[in-house]
Amino acid sequence: SGRHVIIVAQRNILGKSYARSQKTKGLRPRSRTLTAVQDAILEDIVYPTEITGKRTRCKVDGRRILKVYLDGRDQANVEGRTDTYAAVYGKLTNKQVSFIFSS
Repeated sequence: SGRHVIIVAQRNILGKSYARSQKTKGLRPRSRTLTAVQDAILEDIVYPTEITGKRTRCKVDGRRILKVYLDGRDQANVEGRTDTYAAVYGKLTNKQVSFIFSS
């Protein structure tokens, strides 16, 4: 029907003040931090292609834009979906993102 379907795994974010029970001692796992979860969501969204690099652009007015460089070999398959990827990632993480194909 011309719609894009994106599958994203369910992930948990644990806060910095996370305290375990007495039985299971230890620190908060790295896979449950905010940045790790957001990076994993980004990997899920662009799944058929690979991320080759990431840059954060800080503008003068304080806005931050995440530039994501995707594999240039998959440009023909993925190019029409980059707007959808950016919209979904923005809804899930409240971050602006732009996708660029590396050569």
